[in-house]
Amino acid sequence: MKNSPSRSSSLGPLPYVVAVTFFIEYLDSTVIATALPQMAHSFGASLNALSLGMSAYMIAVAIFIPASGWVADRFGSRSVYFSAIVVFTVASLMCAISQNVLEFTAARVLQGLGGALMVPVGRLIVVRTTDRKQLMQAINTITWPGVVAPLVGPPLGGFITTYASWRWIFLLNLPVCLAALAAVLKWVPNLRSAERRPFDLIGLALSGSALTAILYGADMASQPGTNPLVGFGIIVAGLAIGCVGFYHARRQRHPLIDVTTLDIPTFSVTVVTGTLTRIAIGAVPYLLPLMLQIGFGLSAFKSGLLLIVSAVGNLGMKTLTTSILRRYGFRRVAIVDCVVGGVFAIACGLLTPESPLIWILFVVFVYGITRSMQFAMLAMLAYADVPPEQTSAANTLWNVAYQLGIGLGIAFGALALRAASTVNGNGAASAQEFTLHDFRFAFLCVGVLMIVSMYGYTKVARDAGHTVSGATATK
Repeated sequence: MKNSPSRSSSLGPLPYVVAVTFFIEYLDSTVIATALPQMAHSFGASLNALSLGMSAYMIAVAIFIPASGWVADRFGSRSVYFSAIVVFTVASLMCAISQNVLEFTAARVLQGLGGALMVPVGRLIVVRTTDRKQLMQAINTITWPGVVAPLVGPPLGGFITTYASWRWIFLLNLPVCLAALAAVLKWVPNLRSAERRPFDLIGLALSGSALTAILYGADMASQPGTNPLVGFGIIVAGLAIGCVGFYHARRQRHPLIDVTTLDIPTFSVTVVTGTLTRIAIGAVPYLLPLMLQIGFGLSAFKSGLLLIVSAVGNLGMKTLTTSILRRYGFRRVAIVDCVVGGVFAIACGLLTPESPLIWILFVVFVYGITRSMQFAMLAMLAYADVPPEQTSAANTLWNVAYQLGIGLGIAFGALALRAASTVNGNGAASAQEFTLHDFRFAFLCVGVLMIVSMYGYTKVARDAGHTVSGATATK
């Protein structure tokens, strides 16, 4: 590793700089959902046409994330991170001034390219420059944006579109990104690999095609009014391409995605089992606002305000995460959190408009706590036993799995709703036609998936991750 600095024993400003850029990226991927009607009116287009902008962003991220590790190793972490923020900033301005769907979609693709490099490279910088004893605190710091942004995004988007213009969603990025650029120049080291690895173009084509097909197919299968068999067919094709990509990576000396990192048990469980858990976790921020608006009759802004309680639970748990993991260890915390999170996900589906407000707030708050703990725990455990020479490879694969889990979470929630509508005989042709019974079934599916994912964590050693948590094996 060239220009590798000594790892600091104090946390320093770097994780906070990275956390801010993470928050912007994650927020932009969720905040525009409530702004789509106003945007469609502004462009004189249908909602279906405008949804292409959201899909374009997701696909761009899926295609370019696998290349993030190689690019950072070749050109230097600070250079790539700085450039990614510049691209994201310019794309945000282009989104704000776009005059039609085509311009907006092109801007979102560019923004997806910036986000695909910004998040993985930022995480890689923190992992490489932080002392093992401070790693849990550093990872905890940079994971809160991914937990809070999906919950803060909808009410913020509703507020901006109600009292201003949707264009301010993107314009507000500019001053924050400019401040982040100055911070990057001051505090981010320019690390690069001493080894000049060739670029695996075939690996990029296979991984990008597989991820795009899986995410696009899942989205298509979950949308009312489409043929789900076509969506499932695309998913199967994506999985087949993924298998070819896995075989290709195993045979290559310098693969774009190094799957040998899955031989590390603690890392493997955060990728494989962790993806199932993230799918369940990611479905709730999609389902809950819809249920509050469609089933309870609340406005987008008011339903978003209720989700703030979940964000409070997220942030509150951040202050306790490190001490809990040190006392009980990763294995026990993961198992208990899956059970509690699954139960309260099911409880979300049992809420009704007649439920006492205090009970609704309590259920949402506890869900927020379990969501925060699970995200932080997975992010910390992932790098616990990864040797320095495999950090970049592990970071790339972990971010691919993370993006896949979040994307499939939304699709899983939508697909469960569609299945419930079919079973209940509603045959909903749009989201507005779903009933409370449909949401109850969807939340049940989410809760069961989260509880079932617990099994993977039971296979983890009792002292897993003790090198970063300081916890001893539990009895």
